[in-house]
Amino acid sequence: MITLKIIDDKEAEMELISDDYVSVIPSELQWRNWAADSEGMTGDALKDFVDNKLFPGLQNLDISTGNKRAVLIRDIFAGTNNYMKNGTIIRQVVNKLNEIDFNASEDRHMFGDIYEGLLRDLQSAGNYGEFYTPRAVTEIMTEIINPRLGEKVLDPACGTGGFLTSTIENIRKQDVHSVEDLKVLEETIRGQELKPLPFMLCVTNLILHDIEVPNVMNMDSLNREYTSIGAKERVDVILANPPFGASVSDGVETNYPAAFRTTESADLFLLLMIRYLRDGGQAAIVLPDGSLTGDGVKQRIREEFLTQCNVHTIVRLPNSVFQPYASVATNLLFFTKGEPTKEMRVCIANS
Repeated sequence: MITLKIIDDKEAEMELISDDYVSVIPSELQWRNWAADSEGMTGDALKDFVDNKLFPGLQNLDISTGNKRAVLIRDIFAGTNNYMKNGTIIRQVVNKLNEIDFNASEDRHMFGDIYEGLLRDLQSAGNYGEFYTPRAVTEIMTEIINPRLGEKVLDPACGTGGFLTSTIENIRKQDVHSVEDLKVLEETIRGQELKPLPFMLCVTNLILHDIEVPNVMNMDSLNREYTSIGAKERVDVILANPPFGASVSDGVETNYPAAFRTTESADLFLLLMIRYLRDGGQAAIVLPDGSLTGDGVKQRIREEFLTQCNVHTIVRLPNSVFQPYASVATNLLFFTKGEPTKEMRVCIANS
């Protein structure tokens, strides 16, 4: 519901800016036409509309024209179901959201802080915690790498978008001075996320950061042929906290060279990120201890990593940083692709 309200407010703004703007959402499904009237549909009628018209309509948007906004909205709602069984409560939620104007800077900034708090709360919410990296971690990693306008930035496991929004703010405060600059920023920040919930949260997060059409894809980054990633897809910067301690989907490891095949997600993501990074490109990632010390395939991946990249700094984090859902020791790795590792600085972060 938050996402729908934000999309509708942004579309109202675009209609004012551009006379020829036409929404990709059918009129009867637009927020303004079913939700904006506080005395409008409620009870069973509202629940029936949400279950049988709104969500199915958004899940089946026409994407034959290739409109990026249509594809994005359809992907957001592809896995969405309504778990609110009382239409009167749905109306109460909708009316509360109608009190927010996401085109008013004061409302947007206030809600942005609230939304950040919601994402932070996911850190202690069981399985959902895997989608959130503490803001202090994302900000320090981004500040050290310092991506600039025009550089292609990728997070292949973007979760709720913490690294992407940190990158956007880092670039905006230094380099964005015009509408053209903002367009370049929007086109060069890219994320990929497999799970529907964090994907939806990420898109909403980026829209709140004034990205008109977030360049985020609902996909399994690991589920493509490793060698198919060519020069055109290479990026200048990678900032990421890939999932670790989990097994990948059946058969995914066969996309990678035989010597590096494993079902450990963190190890495959490390290979993937090396592949995506151009020579001279920079990266800062979170990686568990096991990827740095293990034997067998882990050792072979590590040797490939240290040969292709100059891993110049490792920051060892306290075990408490990613608790309660992961108590393993983790590290921040900073590296540049294109030359082997020669000297490495290891720092220990205090809790």
